[in-house]
Amino acid sequence: MSDPQLSVIIPVYNEQETLSVLFARLYPALDALGVPYEVLFVNDGSRDRSAALLKDQFLARPDVTRVILFNANHGQHMAIMAGFEYCRGERVVTLDADLQNPPEEIGKLLAAMDQGHDYVGSIRQTREDSLWRHAASRLMNRLRERITHIKMTDQGCMLRAYSRSIVKALVATHEVSTYIPALAYTFATSPTEVTVAHAERAAGKSKYPLYKLIRLNFDLVTGFSLAPLQLFSLVGITLSLASAAFVVYLAIRRLVVGPEAEGLFTLFGINFLLMGILLFGIGLLGEYIGRIYQQVRQRPRFTIQAILEQRKEGE
Repeated sequence: MSDPQLSVIIPVYNEQETLSVLFARLYPALDALGVPYEVLFVNDGSRDRSAALLKDQFLARPDVTRVILFNANHGQHMAIMAGFEYCRGERVVTLDADLQNPPEEIGKLLAAMDQGHDYVGSIRQTREDSLWRHAASRLMNRLRERITHIKMTDQGCMLRAYSRSIVKALVATHEVSTYIPALAYTFATSPTEVTVAHAERAAGKSKYPLYKLIRLNFDLVTGFSLAPLQLFSLVGITLSLASAAFVVYLAIRRLVVGPEAEGLFTLFGINFLLMGILLFGIGLLGEYIGRIYQQVRQRPRFTIQAILEQRKEGE
């Protein structure tokens, strides 16, 4: 493991039910590739027996296994960033621990990199998710592509491959909140995508409910584009002109017709509509300002409790 060509990074959060199956499939699949590799598990503050199972696996295969233990839950993307900082391979593959993306498909990504691509995304051939997750994913994909011009057919698939140069660029950004696949796409000179198999979760439940999916895509949009702010500015200008015209109309009507009370509730309705738009805009501004606030604090993105790895001689 002193000079691995391939690093496989797997974030783990409460996956005790799937880890034994993952171990049984992952290592034979990597052995079959015939390249020196390392597997880097990042335990993201699991509250079950995941950490203990990862320790046992490290003791069973210390030559190719490393384990990073977070002291708290920092999120999947921070776990991947920690893996990027500590991995050693010239090619880096990220993989979920839930076995929805079979580890046997890693070879497809490496074959694409052999053709000269420095970033390889994946497209799930047949999605084994619920209908609403499939529909929501397609909607978010289209929205993201229109706003950010980042073209990823399937942004929700964790199975991806990165060259060492892209991993170094990702680590150097030091962004507190970012969407790694999209950021990697902006650094890539020759990105591509391959189709991979997809399966139902081997056990457990998804760590991404509807709220987290919405937050993830909102971070994606606000992290890569000013379009929401620009769109809101355009809406504000349009409404301001319309409101000014309406006020002029009401003033002329009062002079011609005289005072009247029948339109009072209409004015209330318009007022509440404008107040709602104003509050939405304040929230949108707050989202961007909040990202700036998180960045300028310069707090550590994650804290590591321990690293399990086999030391070289002399270290």
